Amino acid sequence: MTLPKPVERLWDELERVRGDVLGEVAGLSQRQADWKPREREWSVGEIVDHVTAAETATGKLTTKLLKEIQAGSAAAVFPHDLTEFAPPPPSPPGPAEAPPLVWPGHGKPIAELIATMKAARLRSRESIERLAGCDPRRLTFKHFRLGEMDLGQWWRLQASHEATHLQQLRDVKSAPGFPRA
Repeated sequence: MTLPKPVERLWDELERVRGDVLGEVAGLSQRQADWKPREREWSVGEIVDHVTAAETATGKLTTKLLKEIQAGSAAAVFPHDLTEFAPPPPSPPGPAEAPPLVWPGHGKPIAELIATMKAARLRSRESIERLAGCDPRRLTFKHFRLGEMDLGQWWRLQASHEATHLQQLRDVKSAPGFPRA
């Protein structure tokens, strides 16, 4: 499916960051995936689990909001004047606490986490293609921390959220004491 330019750019960004994340976790042992720099910090496996849960939640939100569109309404057509999705609102200062919906589990098999992450991305492609058939500015939902956002902003948030956690993955792997295998 040919995507409108802003949707195509969004998809490319999602894929670029995902490729980097998968590159960082490729070949890690279970011991490495479970290791934490400190007790209250996340392991590589927990980061992967969290990012996947967040992406799945954004996909479910997309499905929910798209069900609300009336056939033939202005919201049911991608607008030709939309050249770029608005960025999500800035994060409030201070550390963010993940909501329970996307809290990760510890000790899940790394191969299973990676397979689940890849499967979530395939479902996300379907959501992105459906995004290309609506006016995302007309579909809004309140984020627990950032406030009201439209559907395009939700997907841009997913890309930037994953990029933030990509850096977190790199930090865990470069922390003193990270297992060599």
